[in-house]
Amino acid sequence: MAGVSTKEIKNRIRSMESTKQITKAMEMVAASKLRRAQAQVTNSRPYFEILYSTMQDITRSNRDFSSPYMKERPVNKVMYLVVAGDRGLAGGYNSNILKLVQSNIQGKDAVVLPIGKKAVDFFRSKNIPILTDQYAEAASVGIGDCFSISKQLSRAFLAGEFDEIYVAYTSFVSMLSQVPASMQLLPLKKQALQSAGADAPRRCDTIYEGDSEEVFAAIVPEYLGGILYGALCESRASEQAARRSAMDSATKNADEMISDLSLKFNRARQAAITQEITEIVAGS
Repeated sequence: MAGVSTKEIKNRIRSMESTKQITKAMEMVAASKLRRAQAQVTNSRPYFEILYSTMQDITRSNRDFSSPYMKERPVNKVMYLVVAGDRGLAGGYNSNILKLVQSNIQGKDAVVLPIGKKAVDFFRSKNIPILTDQYAEAASVGIGDCFSISKQLSRAFLAGEFDEIYVAYTSFVSMLSQVPASMQLLPLKKQALQSAGADAPRRCDTIYEGDSEEVFAAIVPEYLGGILYGALCESRASEQAARRSAMDSATKNADEMISDLSLKFNRARQAAITQEITEIVAGS
């Protein structure tokens, strides 16, 4: 700050105070949106759990059960559905999930279906094939869109367009911890379905209208839609938590800078007063 006038320091203090007001307001908005996002995560779980328990019941009660959704084949082409945000100012929320997907698809023949403007821009800049940019605005994607996507991906898997399908999202652990993760959607793992319910009490035998394989085939797209909606809710909660933490840090940094500038302002003013007194004494 050597050579900087008190007026310039005062202007910088005003600028930092304005920045602090903005970051504080963004922190409060993110906290409000986070509460709604956490409620969505909680409300989305019962539907998913009922479908999942039905799939477990079918696979456990049919030893010779088979489904095209569980058929594994040589992996030639991979699909990644990636959930990111529309805006920045959220710490490492966007960069962490995009770096994870980039490392996972490296060296593979992969196509991505991005949700969120940041994901669309990232994959375009890397020249990675994009299935569609229809969902470039993550804020407008709802539960109906998730089921439309799941049905589209289910048909593509059955047609052999993709051999493996994954969803990449940010898992909400706590207010201070959000972890990027990827989950395989298709093909389904029979062992995973059976072991996941191994400790659960045996359910009574259920008679399905149509055979169990038909019921299973009808449930899978709905089940995948539930997973996608859950991943979307988790990502939204993670984004707001990350933005709240980032804005809180920015506010604290602004406070520190204001304190530092105020100290330098006082020193500069004191030096100016001392110089004036010295000049008056010397003149007299």
